[in-house]
Amino acid sequence: MRRSPLAGRLMATTLPIALVLGSAGTTAVAEPMYGRSMSTYGLPGGIDTPTAETLPDGTLGATVSWSDYARRSNIVFQALPGLTTVLRYSRIDGINDYRDNGYITDRSLDLRYQVLDEQGWRPALAVGLQDFLGTGVYSGEYIVATKTVTPSVRVSAGLGWGVLAGKPRTIDIDDEGGTPNVDDWFRGGARPFASVSWQVNDRLSLVAEYSNTDYVARYSNGQVFQQGDEPGSSLNLGAYYSFGRAYQVGVYSIGGNSFGAQFSIALNPREAPYPSGLEKAPAPVRPRPSPGADPDGWSGVWAQDPTAQPAIQAALGDAMADEGQILESMALSSSRAEVRLRNTRYINQAEAVGRTARLMTRALPPSVETFVITSTAEGLPTSSVTLRRSDVERLENTEAGQIAAASVLSDAPAGAPGLVRSEGVYPRFRWSIKPTLNLGIFSAEDGLTHEVGAEARASYEIAPGLVLTGALRQRVFGNIERRGPGIPGQRGEYYTAEEYEADPSLETTPEGVPRVRSDTRMYSGNDSPVIPELTLAYYAKPTPAVYTRVTAGLLERAYGGVSAEVLWKPAGSPLALGAEVNRVRKRDFDQLFDFRDYEVTMGHVSAYYEFANGFTAQVDVGKYLAGDKGATVSLTREFANGWRLGAYATKTDLSSEEFGEGSFDKGVTLSIPLGWATGQPSRERVNANLRSLSRDGGAQLNVRDRLYDQVRESHSVKLYEGWGRFWR
Repeated sequence: MRRSPLAGRLMATTLPIALVLGSAGTTAVAEPMYGRSMSTYGLPGGIDTPTAETLPDGTLGATVSWSDYARRSNIVFQALPGLTTVLRYSRIDGINDYRDNGYITDRSLDLRYQVLDEQGWRPALAVGLQDFLGTGVYSGEYIVATKTVTPSVRVSAGLGWGVLAGKPRTIDIDDEGGTPNVDDWFRGGARPFASVSWQVNDRLSLVAEYSNTDYVARYSNGQVFQQGDEPGSSLNLGAYYSFGRAYQVGVYSIGGNSFGAQFSIALNPREAPYPSGLEKAPAPVRPRPSPGADPDGWSGVWAQDPTAQPAIQAALGDAMADEGQILESMALSSSRAEVRLRNTRYINQAEAVGRTARLMTRALPPSVETFVITSTAEGLPTSSVTLRRSDVERLENTEAGQIAAASVLSDAPAGAPGLVRSEGVYPRFRWSIKPTLNLGIFSAEDGLTHEVGAEARASYEIAPGLVLTGALRQRVFGNIERRGPGIPGQRGEYYTAEEYEADPSLETTPEGVPRVRSDTRMYSGNDSPVIPELTLAYYAKPTPAVYTRVTAGLLERAYGGVSAEVLWKPAGSPLALGAEVNRVRKRDFDQLFDFRDYEVTMGHVSAYYEFANGFTAQVDVGKYLAGDKGATVSLTREFANGWRLGAYATKTDLSSEEFGEGSFDKGVTLSIPLGWATGQPSRERVNANLRSLSRDGGAQLNVRDRLYDQVRESHSVKLYEGWGRFWR
């Protein structure tokens, strides 16, 4: 993209000046410049103008603001120490579209990168893209600097383009959105903005800003809309009050003639409500008695007694069960013991391994020096940690890094000599009844939607690796009702459920694309019990580093069939390679046992790579549910306490016209461990997939328990990132 002359001058002057100012000041490292209040756009800032502030790394937050100009709901994530991202859903009054409601709803995405943090005389400096995907109601770019004048006063000043300069971009009424409006970036003339914030005390902050936003929207058909009254001036004022560690409320005025209110919440995954957890303390390591005190135990003659291993295995299994672990099998000799454990309680596999090692010191005779702790998933051994008992005894009260250095991680073979299965482990039946909540928060047509119900889920583990799983769900109430997809050429109009079921030809778009996900609302709003899943899965491990899965049955609420997967994942490697193939048929909308006519063979090959800083990249290339071919790129960040947040994008051989609004598939995934909020150890998670639209292009099959997430928990990168909890 060719930069405008003004942008070129800014890059040639502003950045060098900031660097010179920084070098002239002190070299002491300052505290990071974290935002004191959130703007109406959901980022640290003034009221409507941005600043160069950030949030603590990894912070996930939300802001809801209301004024005569807009109602904005923002989800903010500090993806990197310098990179802040925002997903926004807005209702903008005073603008009409094809619905003629007197307002429009709009989705937008912002990115801001802090190029320089504050240091000495040098201000913090940030560059931002506002609403750079889609139709561009809030489209604008900016360069802003923020400086701490006194400990309680900060000043920000910058140059803005687009809406920030009072020069909103013309909105193309035919634009389907979803693609960057690169040609508009940093063009169309810039104007300055500024703000001052005063931290009155620990709770209260006051903000004043100079803004050029004029709240006007211009469309390509010549229509011009004023969003509320024209501001009486360029001066905006606000006051914000914080309570607790995560909440803030605020009131503000725009131009002196309009007032608004705001509520913000910010959660830092490193600041759990119960930082130390509420789990009970582990059993302490039991040092071995001297050889003189237990000569038989040290000599190993006990191993010749056929009753020794069953008694030891039963005692160890009972102790592990109290810790939420299942002792699946055990091999025992006079000098070596291998236990195969299934972790059912702790989000960090290292904590399960550490507690098991402690219990082994208490249950095993003194001649056993080598401990091999093998983790399992779905009945398959996934990795082995080998320790010397003397190191466990010696290092109990040291930092976890020392026991990590003394351990060896290796691939675990499917079988091992002398393994004896524990009694009562297989077959195993489990069941649960839980409430369900489905939320839709980014629908331009429907606003916030919800569905509340209950789900009974059961699994029957017939043998190692062979699992029968089923679920029965009942809706109780909600406003997500059944309906067909949109009627082509009639924006905002939909087929009724009855019309859609009666005419099979509607299950293909006018462009010839099968409706594999755009009719997902046909699977909602069912007041009768439904079966979202009923499967038989078989997991196997043909070699120490290769895993396989075959799942057959009702795979998800919309598709049934057979799914087969193979994964190569060495325990000590950050790289994994996989392949999956699925033969599926579309289920009937009642989600029972009938099927519709559409069926497809689809699948992909995948590459995964785990970086040492908590990031995992994944690339899937193949064929999707609608028969289109392309690739999905995903990037996920995971913290040591189990928080995960990721983003993905899929582009296939469908054209923008065939794909429809949005142009390509994209979304954000969020997974929060339940134990983070409750303090109680648990492997349960709250998961969400935030996406603005359900489209047919790039649609994947939703199969539970894919191999990579099952296996990686006990492999090198993930295991050692949580190794600090080995002694917990």
